[in-house]
Amino acid sequence: MLELARLNTGLDEPALQHLHRLVASWQVLADLSFSDLQLLASIEGEAGRRFLVLGQVRPTTGQTLYPEDLVGRVVEESERPLVARAWHLGEITHGVAPVLGASEPARLECIPVREGGRTIAVVSLEASTTSARRQGELERHYVEVFDRLALMLVEGSFPFGESEVELEEAPRVGDGVIVLDEGRRVRFASPNAVSALHRMGIHAYTTGLQLGEVGFDQSPIDAMYRSPSPVMVEMQRGESSVVVHAFPLLDAQAVVGGIVLLRDVTAIRHRDRMLVTKDATIREIHHRVKNNLQTIAALLRLQARRLRSAEARSALEESERRIRAIAVVHETLSRDASDVVPFDEIVRPLARLVEEASAGPDFPIRIEVEGHVGDIPGELATPMAVVLNELVQNAVEHAYPPGKARAGAGRVRVTLAREGDDAVLEVADDGVGLPTGFELDEATGLGLSIVHTLVTTEMGGSMELHDDHGARAVVRVPVRSPGQDA
Repeated sequence: MLELARLNTGLDEPALQHLHRLVASWQVLADLSFSDLQLLASIEGEAGRRFLVLGQVRPTTGQTLYPEDLVGRVVEESERPLVARAWHLGEITHGVAPVLGASEPARLECIPVREGGRTIAVVSLEASTTSARRQGELERHYVEVFDRLALMLVEGSFPFGESEVELEEAPRVGDGVIVLDEGRRVRFASPNAVSALHRMGIHAYTTGLQLGEVGFDQSPIDAMYRSPSPVMVEMQRGESSVVVHAFPLLDAQAVVGGIVLLRDVTAIRHRDRMLVTKDATIREIHHRVKNNLQTIAALLRLQARRLRSAEARSALEESERRIRAIAVVHETLSRDASDVVPFDEIVRPLARLVEEASAGPDFPIRIEVEGHVGDIPGELATPMAVVLNELVQNAVEHAYPPGKARAGAGRVRVTLAREGDDAVLEVADDGVGLPTGFELDEATGLGLSIVHTLVTTEMGGSMELHDDHGARAVVRVPVRSPGQDA
């Protein structure tokens, strides 16, 4: 809206911010009037002959006349003479005119929006002339409150000057309305407001009383009257939680009443507590799985030390490393029980595990990590961690065989990348390269067999091996974000 106004209206920054606050808070106007509202500003240089629709809001308490979007539409003076009259005179105008783009008549109330003693826009209230709501007590009080807010628009006291703290569960008129008089006594409480009070354990008759007299916390309302400015708080009484949005009704800056919107959010808060408990439980499960895996790895390490067979000891040590790689994933998940895993945080601990296991004074091997793959779904994190562990371990074991003269440390480079919907893992070494005539499909080593099975079968990816001044393995895995269709 602000960009649209800056490009077409010539309004200065204070006027634009006033309109921005209005659009942020005018749903209550549409709901109280049971009508569509449009915000129109004169196009720059047109002096009220042509207007631009800057905003539009539909009522949640009634049927709309405008299912289509009108924002950005240019309205001629001939289409809305009442809007032009309100803009020129700075007064509220009433009448009947055709619905924009149709022949159906609509009842119009055009309210000039004033800021700093000048008219900067017009709010056009439009309602059907044939399907008006039956006037009952609720409708009468709603319209009275709307009429007071309309006068505040003309005075420039609505919207309120300071920014309100908006909550996601901010109440609307349909959630429950309490209308207060100048003495803070209840003039009217809608049926939904009465129900909200009942859920808070307040069953007394409220009309004619201050809310504090029936057990309702009066402090937000007192603060609203003193300011006078809006107040939005969440109250808790027993197991009930209610969001309260109170704002004053003004006449020439004097408080002549107030309106309190109530929304019962007990079920939402209960759900939030359940989610927090569930997240904590999931994190605890991952923490315990990690501890159990580390215990299993320690037992395998102890068992390996007691074996005399080098082949059996090597097999147990490889199993221990695989289990520790899976434990790293669960350690990450234990810190954040979300559906995604920041895989970059897993790679470096995995590299350290292999580096520590292969460290030796005769020939040190350095493992470097570069690039980013970002977040991946939790169900892919474990097989990808195992794949990465196997590839790095394979490079360390086979790239630098004993007896090959070499100066300096060995270097294994792990490169991570995200290419479209694919995660790409590359492990390259500067060792002796692949054996002559090597074919991946014919490889018999357990490590490569594990990698090939996990990549192609479980993760639906692909794997390539290249001889490029050493061996280079490239794994490409399709990664779908949570919620994305499979």
